[in-house]
Amino acid sequence: MPILKNQLKDFAYAGLTLVWQRQLMFFGAAFMMGYYINIKVAVFCYLLILINEIIDFQIFKHILKWNGRGAKTAKWFLHLLILNSSFGAIIVCVFIIIMANKEGNPLHFTPLFLLFAAGLFAAMNNHQLLKVLLVRLGFYGGTFIYIPSAELWKMYVLGEEAVPAIRQSIETSLWLQFFTVLFVLYFIVDCSRIFLRMYRKGQNQKTAIELERDRAKQAYVLQSQFVSVVSHELRTPLTSIKGGLGLIESGALGEVPPKIKSITAIAFKNSIRLGALINDLLDVQKFEFGKMELKLDQVNLASLVKDSVESNQTFDQSLNVTFNMIDIDTPVNVEGDYNRLMQVMANVLSNAVKFSNQDGTIDIWIETFDQIARISVRDYGSGIPENSKGKVFGQFSQVDGSKERKIGGSGLGMYITKKIMDAHKGSIDYVSELNEGTTFFVTIPLSEQK
Repeated sequence: MPILKNQLKDFAYAGLTLVWQRQLMFFGAAFMMGYYINIKVAVFCYLLILINEIIDFQIFKHILKWNGRGAKTAKWFLHLLILNSSFGAIIVCVFIIIMANKEGNPLHFTPLFLLFAAGLFAAMNNHQLLKVLLVRLGFYGGTFIYIPSAELWKMYVLGEEAVPAIRQSIETSLWLQFFTVLFVLYFIVDCSRIFLRMYRKGQNQKTAIELERDRAKQAYVLQSQFVSVVSHELRTPLTSIKGGLGLIESGALGEVPPKIKSITAIAFKNSIRLGALINDLLDVQKFEFGKMELKLDQVNLASLVKDSVESNQTFDQSLNVTFNMIDIDTPVNVEGDYNRLMQVMANVLSNAVKFSNQDGTIDIWIETFDQIARISVRDYGSGIPENSKGKVFGQFSQVDGSKERKIGGSGLGMYITKKIMDAHKGSIDYVSELNEGTTFFVTIPLSEQK
């Protein structure tokens, strides 16, 4: 059923695409018939062809609008196409036979050439539906055989008078015409076979690709559902664990022995990291399914940078890294989601800290140019190796290096950051030099409101 559906739609699409090409061919043949032989017959046959084309056009439109459901509907369309193709082929064959009979010449180059063109056109453009192709080629092939055979019949059965020419000369020409027709028929059939084989090979490849696509899509949906369920199921107990550990850390539950306090401090820190990982997984899922919604409002980047630096002052205090804000005083307004942009800055700043040296400095400044605002964050640490952008902005990937692996991370932060900036019609990029440091650039369009 899916194969027949694809064949019907391919046939209908090809039929609509070639409608004007067919009309040009029909008009040219009718014009020659009318000008040189008989205009009434030419007009009558052309009108019948137009009726056939109009019916085909309507069938094609209904097939393309069809949702592909229903085996009976598919068979009904196929029967309609076979019936109308038979009607069209009969009109063409009658037209050709009339032209041959009225030529007055036993050697029918023009009718046979037009019939050859019709057969080749069918071989090239009707191969999607084998039954339709066989119907057309059956009528065309029968007419091909009939025209030279009729002339041979006149000569041998009706006598020499039926063929007004020198018998020996015309006999040779008629037999040559007959065998040429057989060769042409073989050529058309062979072309049909080649086009049919190529089309079916393409259909098989398409079916295989669609099957793999559906399998991958199903696996992706199952994976996303698994991540979603696990993330939501982990979030509730983790919140309780983190809250309890926070109370112990704050001393609200009383004084804690030093040995236990060091353990609870590690547990509390790891619970925060696990919570961040769960949030990252949920964000990735939202981006993948296009469910991430931004709450756009006027955002002052200067205030945003100050808030983000203040919020991230305690990040990995063991490195004793200092944030140095350079001329972050002039208001720079953009339209964005404040919380998401804070998330961007948190990821960029934490990334800078990870690559910084002990007691290092991270410079932060804002620039504006060409209706664009750019936040630059520069560290003076180990730097990022060349050709690493795929890892920096990829999912679950980290740039190799002992410092990166020592501090760790989910490998999702910069991927989420890039997605957030894309949603803001902005961008994020970096330049880096090994052992000299890295500068990340976060760009976003300036607000049109003044």
